[in-house]
Order: sequence, then C-alpha cells, then structure tokens
Amino acid sequence: MPVVEESVVVARPPQEVFDFVSKFQNVAVFDSSVTTSEQVGDGPLGVGTRGRGTSKVMGRQFDWTVEVTEFDPPRRMVSRSVEGKLDFTITFTLEPADGGARLTQRIDAASGLGGVFGKLADPLVERAQGRTVRANLETLAEWLVEHPQT
Repeated sequence: MPVVEESVVVARPPQEVFDFVSKFQNVAVFDSSVTTSEQVGDGPLGVGTRGRGTSKVMGRQFDWTVEVTEFDPPRRMVSRSVEGKLDFTITFTLEPADGGARLTQRIDAASGLGGVFGKLADPLVERAQGRTVRANLETLAEWLVEHPQT
C-alpha cells in the first residue's frame, strides 16, 4: 500500500488546528490539489460524516466522497474514500509541539496513487504527491498564523 506522510509544526493550539482541518469546506483552502470540497449534510462532524470534493492530480481531475471513520478531537481524524476512482484513506494527527501543534497528514492509497495513471506511474505520482502534501501543510501553517481563530 503506497503511503505519503508529511508533518509540520503550526504555531497555533492543537484544538484550533484540528477545528480547521476537520471541516471539509476548508480542505480546498490549504490543499492545492483540491478544487472544491464540502460536507455532505448539515449534521455535526463526527464518525459517519461524509465529505465530497474534486481533486486535480498531475493534470487529471477526479471526484471523491469520503466518510469519517475516526474522530478524536483534537488528536486524530481519519477519512476513507467511499466513492470515486481511487481507494484512499487520509489521516490527520495532532500533538502538542514547540508551543503549537505538530500536524501530520498521512495518505494511504490501496491501489496506488498512480492508479488513475497506471501502476508504472506510482513512484512518480508518490514523489510528486509527497512534495504537494508538504507544501500544502506549510501553506496551512502560515495561513493559520495569519488568520487566527478561523
């Protein structure tokens, strides 16, 4: 199972970071591969909540729907794809660090991140996605410092 995992320290309390990254409507704010994202339904966020969106990876666009499978504020949230071309799980983990929060994002792709492109593309897509995830987390860290209490 291909895995991409990156971390960043955010100069905000873990709860504030968790509150921001756990809202589906915020994903497109910090994830450059996501063009749209939203929560499905109006209920409170928790296990069973679904989110949907559209991503563009290496020039290819795909729609996705995920379902929250673990929800432990402000420490951990796991979402698993339930509809779309790729089978993936995204995990956000937070822990106190350096007066703020260490945010780790992990992407596990069952069929390989290159599944849309073919198995031979997996290593290329994984490296590119790793760079993208790292850049996204750095953007998120800067954004949260500039926009506290968002």
